[in-house]
Amino acid sequence: MNKQDQKAYEQYVKQKTPVHNLWANMAKAFVTGGSICLLGEIIQTIGKEEYGLSKDMAGNWTSLLLVLISVLLTGTGIYPKIAKWGGAGALVPITGFANSVSAPAIEYKKEGQVMGIGCKIFTIAGPVILYGIFTSWVLGLIYWLWKLVV
Repeated sequence: MNKQDQKAYEQYVKQKTPVHNLWANMAKAFVTGGSICLLGEIIQTIGKEEYGLSKDMAGNWTSLLLVLISVLLTGTGIYPKIAKWGGAGALVPITGFANSVSAPAIEYKKEGQVMGIGCKIFTIAGPVILYGIFTSWVLGLIYWLWKLVV
């Protein structure tokens, strides 16, 4: 590749590469994640004050309802739009994990129950589950060994 072709290619890449505003992205993530957390707090408060649930039971219902809302929004195509706008703010909470499990299931359901949903459901969430369990196991082993020594 000669210098002229290389410069033309660099110009093409610069033209096609999207420009991101870090501060705007962080603000969007903060607003999105904060809104999800606020919704969770509202659900938990209603559970405790209106329905007389214990803190643990209200927390369980909060998690359940947030996952349900996330799956319903994923199925209707709304959650991907929220995630595109809010970035990590929509992907980090429990709602993002529910989205990462339900989205492939919805996308591949046309291929059937086994080869579509069964094979593809954990495409995104599988590595998170695997490395989360493995990391927990390693840290538990380190903790156990530390307790033996100390």
